[in-house]
Amino acid sequence: KQGIISEEDAGLIVDGLGKVREEIQEDKFPWDETLEDLHMNIESRLHALIGPAAGRLHTGRSRNDQVALDMRLYTKDVLKETVQGLRATQGSLLALATRHQTVIMPGYTHLQRAQPVLFAHHLLSYFQMFQRDIDRFRDCYRRTDVLPLGSGALAGVAYPSDRDFLAQELGFREISVNSMDAVSDRDFLLDYLAAAAICMMHLSRLSEEIVIWSSREFGFIRLSDEFTTGSSIMPQKRNPDFAELARGKTGRVYGDLMGLLTVMKGLPLTYNRDLQEDKEGFFDAVDTLLTTFQVYPDMLQGLTLDEGRVASLAGESFMLATDVADYLVNKGMPFREAYGVVKELCRHCETRGKDLQDLTLEEYHRFSDSFDQDVYSITAESSAAARDNPGGTAPNRVADELGRAKELLESIANDL
Repeated sequence: KQGIISEEDAGLIVDGLGKVREEIQEDKFPWDETLEDLHMNIESRLHALIGPAAGRLHTGRSRNDQVALDMRLYTKDVLKETVQGLRATQGSLLALATRHQTVIMPGYTHLQRAQPVLFAHHLLSYFQMFQRDIDRFRDCYRRTDVLPLGSGALAGVAYPSDRDFLAQELGFREISVNSMDAVSDRDFLLDYLAAAAICMMHLSRLSEEIVIWSSREFGFIRLSDEFTTGSSIMPQKRNPDFAELARGKTGRVYGDLMGLLTVMKGLPLTYNRDLQEDKEGFFDAVDTLLTTFQVYPDMLQGLTLDEGRVASLAGESFMLATDVADYLVNKGMPFREAYGVVKELCRHCETRGKDLQDLTLEEYHRFSDSFDQDVYSITAESSAAARDNPGGTAPNRVADELGRAKELLESIANDL
């Protein structure tokens, strides 16, 4: 295009590279370990196929900008796969939430029962986490979508190359503006690794809850046999191995991020051989995250919720203590006073082995004359319904949240 290489030589090079690609794809490429690297192997093989014209292949190029280009092309591809995996996981969460849309469960703080919430509301909190992950990966894609080719070794190239044309041909949104930065920049890999680390943290939190919920002590859910394993000695065991592995592999991705940060922290401009260390950890993080996404959507789809179990626990004893305090506030009592009254009520119940629902109205009156017969109308259902504010767990709010989540999933799909 620029007249630097003749059309005849250009045709030979393109045809020859096509043959090299076929050999690589068919695992027939004659790799020569005496040559320095992949670049030299390809150029040597091209020379064997087309002759002296192969010597023009490297005109206006450096391995420095080529490797930077290749890593950006690869990262753009894996970003698309990553978002697809997140979308599939979100889809499974939505299906599960829709299936059990009105089921009430205990909500927790400090892993202690706190207030009733809808099971769907709990699941949708993870939908939001994964949506933020998608936003981070989309931001990463934008910063990755910059063409470094044409930067040469570090100072640019001494040939009249059309970098905008190259960007268009290779599918990049824009070209880099500083050659020294372009060949030494690995921020886009760090962006991916940071987003992947946060994403794995979210998956790990969900995995932790799956592990806890599937225990006999909680008994909230049952995983399908496909996603559990037995014990070599205890025949009764159904171990949530896949959730545990997702939780455990999170540390690998954290390590991959810290590894590359450590490589980059002391590098002077521009290229340094240290940058060869950018690949192993990055590939490992990509493989770890994408492999987790191969399992997670199906694991969620096969999950069975014990609706009776979670609903019964949601209405037990002191789960409704906050609602009793709110009841007194609605009767005109200051909240802090109501808080103290209900705290004493709970102590009274504990010493007598009773639940709040078991107290007689006479017992209630010992603590406040504001109590009336309608205190017995406080239930897990009324508790959830009372949280009728934006973002709350009231059934109508959760239904709206489900609708918005479905629209979001359908509208932007896998778009980057």
